[in-house]
Amino acid sequence: MRRPKATIFGGKGFIGSHLAARLHSIGWECHVPDRRETFNSRETMGHVFYCAGLTADYIHRPFDTVEAHVTLLSKILQLERFESLVYLSSTRLYDSQSGEVGTEELSLSLNPTNPRHIYDLSKALGESLCFVAGRKRARVARLSCVFNDHTDKEGFLPELLRQIIECRSSSLEVDSSPAFSRDYIHLQDVLDALIMIAVKGKNCIYNVASGENIRNDDLFTALSEASGHRIIPLRNDISAPLSTVSIQKIQEEFGWRPSSVLKKVFSIIKENKEC
Repeated sequence: MRRPKATIFGGKGFIGSHLAARLHSIGWECHVPDRRETFNSRETMGHVFYCAGLTADYIHRPFDTVEAHVTLLSKILQLERFESLVYLSSTRLYDSQSGEVGTEELSLSLNPTNPRHIYDLSKALGESLCFVAGRKRARVARLSCVFNDHTDKEGFLPELLRQIIECRSSSLEVDSSPAFSRDYIHLQDVLDALIMIAVKGKNCIYNVASGENIRNDDLFTALSEASGHRIIPLRNDISAPLSTVSIQKIQEEFGWRPSSVLKKVFSIIKENKEC
C-alpha cells in the first residue's frame, strides 16, 4: 500500500516540526520545503499543511507577514497539485468580537487602520483565498494558544512552567493580571485535529481550541498546587472579556475531545520538576 504523502510549509517552526515528526511516526511520507524552493515538478504534494506564519513581530515586519500568510499560499493554490490543503489560521480573528461566541460562521470585524490588525487581515485574506481558489480541497484550522510543555521556546504558559520546573525561586512574580484569560490547547490535540481535517474534513473552517477561556487566577492556583510555588501577579487590571471559541463543529464531525489544560499543566510539573 502506498504511504500517504504530506508537504509541510513552515515545517521547521513549532507546530510544523512536531507535525512532521508525528506524521513520520505513523508512516507518512513527509516533505518540508525550504522557503526558497521552487515547484517546477508535476508531482503531487499530497496533503499540504500550511504552517508558515509570523506571530510576535508581525507589526515590525509587515511585508514578511503578508508574504508568509498570503503570497506563498497563493502560489501553492495556483499549482493545484494537492490532495487537500489545511491552512493554519488563528482564533485571534475573534478578538474584536468582544464577549461573543466565536463560531466559524461569525462575521469578523477588522480595522485596516489598526496596526495590530495586519495579522488578522492577512490571515483572513489567506482564508478567503482558500475558499475562493481551493477547489473545495482547502480548509482552514483556526488555532487558539497552542502549548506543548516547558521546553517550548516561546509563550506565556511555557515560560511559567519552565521557571517552576527549574525551581528558580519558591515564589514567582508574573507581569500579568489574575483576570486575564486565554483559550489554551495542547499541541498533541492540535496535531490530531490537523490530520483529521486534512484526511476527512468536510467543512471549510474549523476552530481548534479547548472551547474554554482559562483565567490566570485559576491557572496560577493549579500551578501552585502542583509545585508548591507562590505565584504573585504584578498587575490588577481588568481586560475586556474575550470571545469564547466554539468547538462544536469539530467535536460533532470527528468526535474530537481536547484534553483538560489544567490537568495537563499539573502533570507536566509533576513529571519534570527538578526539586
